[in-house]
Formats: sequence, structure tokens, C-alpha cells
Amino acid sequence: MYNLLVADDHPLFRDAIANIITTHFNGSSIAQTEDIESMLAFVADNEELDLILLDLNMPGMSGLKGLLALRNQYPTIPVAIISAERDKRTILQTLSYGAVGFIAKSSPKASIVEALESIFAGNIYLPADIMRLPEGQKSTSEFVVLPEKISALTRRELMVLNNLVQGEANKQIAFALNISEATVKSHVSSILKKLGASNRVKVVLGCADIDFNQYLKR
Repeated sequence: MYNLLVADDHPLFRDAIANIITTHFNGSSIAQTEDIESMLAFVADNEELDLILLDLNMPGMSGLKGLLALRNQYPTIPVAIISAERDKRTILQTLSYGAVGFIAKSSPKASIVEALESIFAGNIYLPADIMRLPEGQKSTSEFVVLPEKISALTRRELMVLNNLVQGEANKQIAFALNISEATVKSHVSSILKKLGASNRVKVVLGCADIDFNQYLKR
């Protein structure tokens, strides 16, 4: 089904992730590498990968060096970070450098599967606790959502956006609002267009301090 590369220097963790993928995505092919050199060498001979799962802390890595190398040399191959990193600034920086998602190594199996499903569906994935701001904290995102643009959204789009800001994936939003995933995707596309955002992460961060109740009451 999918061709993936797991780049991580811990063999037990690589095997665990490979097992999750083969169990839940039948027919998928998973390759493994343990350092940045072997990763880049493998990708050079296998550019038809559907996804690279990249650890931020492997031999030969310095900060986001591995991610930058992949994005510069192979910009069409999706890269998701799977790491124990908990610094929010670093996590968000991986997305600004082109990662399609961040998966915490401490995530339970169900969350990892959900994250992969979301990424394979073309979404940007972040854990809900990274999406949400602490109570009382204002967003420092450079992307600013003007009130008039929020007012231009339909009531259903506002409801979808409200769930997005809570860090929910399309499947969760579809269940919560009793609509199909295809409908959620359509609403998200419309929201991005109306707000002038290139991806859902910008929208989530830009809308993190919006009081949706005042808009939904209208």
C-alpha cells in the first residue's frame, strides 16, 4: 500500500514502528536506516517513497540538519518527524521547514495510527497538546486572522475550525459533527481559502485565541 522509510538509531523502536505500520496498513513496505548518511544514501536510490519517518536525534544529526537535507535534496518526498522532542518551538519549526507532521515517540499505538492516517490523507499532523495554547496565553503566530475573515465563514465552517483549533484530525471532526470525512476536507479547503492560509497549521495557530462562541451565536 505505502512505501516508507523509518530513520531512527534505536533498532527496537524502528521494529516497533514497522510492526504498527504493517499491522494497520496491509501491504506496506518499510525500510530502516540508523543514521543520516545511510538515510540519504537509501533515499538517493529510492525516491518513490510515500513517507519518511525521521527521528531528530540520530548520529550525524545536528538540530534540524537531517530534515533540511531531505527537504533540499528531495522536496517532493513527505517527511514526518517522530521524536521524543517536547520543545514546542522546535516542533513548530520542523513544520516551517517542510515536515508534514510531528509524532511523539511516547504516543500510544492508536494515536500513531491516527497520525499516519491523517498524513496519508494529505493533512498536516500535530498532537493536540501542541495545537492548543495554555489557558490565557495568546498566539504568537505571524499569521494573523482578521475578524472580518472569520465572519465570512459559514456556521458549519466555524464549527469545523473550532474543532481544528482543538487539534482534532479530520476523522475526529467528522464523528463529532456527524458528517463525512470528505465533507470535512471540503470545509477545511474552504476555510484555508477564505482565511488566506497555505495550510491548516497556520490557521490553527492564528486562530488559537479566538472566542468561537461569539461567532457561533450570531
